[in-house]
Amino acid sequence: MRCVGRSPLLEVILFTIVAVALYFMTDWILRTVEQHRGEPLPNRNIIFFVIILVLAITSFEFIQRVLMGGPAV
Repeated sequence: MRCVGRSPLLEVILFTIVAVALYFMTDWILRTVEQHRGEPLPNRNIIFFVIILVLAITSFEFIQRVLMGGPAV
């Protein structure tokens, strides 16, 4: 169900901008953790994937609730 008056193109642009921001945020989080540890994390790719997955699910759900006009939890 879409909110009346919303452009699908604007939604795609918004989600793309958020996705790029999440990528850089995840990279920053991972580099910060590695700096504090003093060494690279084992299975860095898997950890990166888990962090970006959690951030993407939560932020995209929040954006969808805001665009739909429903209560954002």
